[in-house]
Amino acid sequence: MEIDEALRKSIQKSVADALAEDIGAGDLTAELVPQDASVSASIYARENAIMAGRPWVDEVYAQLDPDVRIEWCTSDADRIAENSVLCKVEGPSRSILSGERTALNFLQMLSATATVTAGYVAALKGTDARILDTRKTIPGLRLAQKYAVHCGGGVNHRIGLFDAVLIKENHILSAGSIEAAMQAANASAHGAMIEIEVESLDEFQEALNAGAKRLLLDNFSLNDLRTAVEINRVQAGPAAELEASGGLTLDHLRQVAETGVDYISVGAITKNIRAIDLSMRFD
Repeated sequence: MEIDEALRKSIQKSVADALAEDIGAGDLTAELVPQDASVSASIYARENAIMAGRPWVDEVYAQLDPDVRIEWCTSDADRIAENSVLCKVEGPSRSILSGERTALNFLQMLSATATVTAGYVAALKGTDARILDTRKTIPGLRLAQKYAVHCGGGVNHRIGLFDAVLIKENHILSAGSIEAAMQAANASAHGAMIEIEVESLDEFQEALNAGAKRLLLDNFSLNDLRTAVEINRVQAGPAAELEASGGLTLDHLRQVAETGVDYISVGAITKNIRAIDLSMRFD
């Protein structure tokens, strides 16, 4: 995933906040180490995973001490094996020690997101459906987790409320109807993607009649998903894009993909994660 200016600024801010949170006024324990001491260390994987987070580790040490040097053995999106070396770190001992936990926190969490995503993506192999992320991300780390989803082979949905319209149940209730909500969206979206969530086949048909080009099918049964796909296929004009969502797990993910939907959105890939086990060892 390309590091654009928005992501670069997000990395810098996230790292600065994390370092301030951890180090505060100073690392009292690192001060026990002689100021002129130098060390070399390696970050190891203790389990198989998909790596993500390299730019955050680089930024940790760039902000702490430009004399710290990192030599990477792997790249983001690579599969990493248990006991493999991800990178070697050399430089002032105090700086390496002070940045260790912050660097590992980013690398462990983002690699976890990438790894979970890759598992969902693998479950869809051979189908046309693609895994989408959601806004169910760790507060303050949305762009980081969206980056990690991309590393795992997933597709980024909207970044936030500012770059796409997603009309949900409460929006429809507030607007008065699906048709009214779609009319308002078309009048004010300024060219952004418009998607509408529907919860039944009747709502699905109503949204299609209102001109919806992308629909989120929330908690549809497999039979209703198949029916929606068929209705969409035979309607006049270009078919709409269909996204399935709602409590989807790996156990029945492939069945959902085989109904013919275009996307499957899964909040679990960013919110139900367990940090990948990594460690830094001094040589």
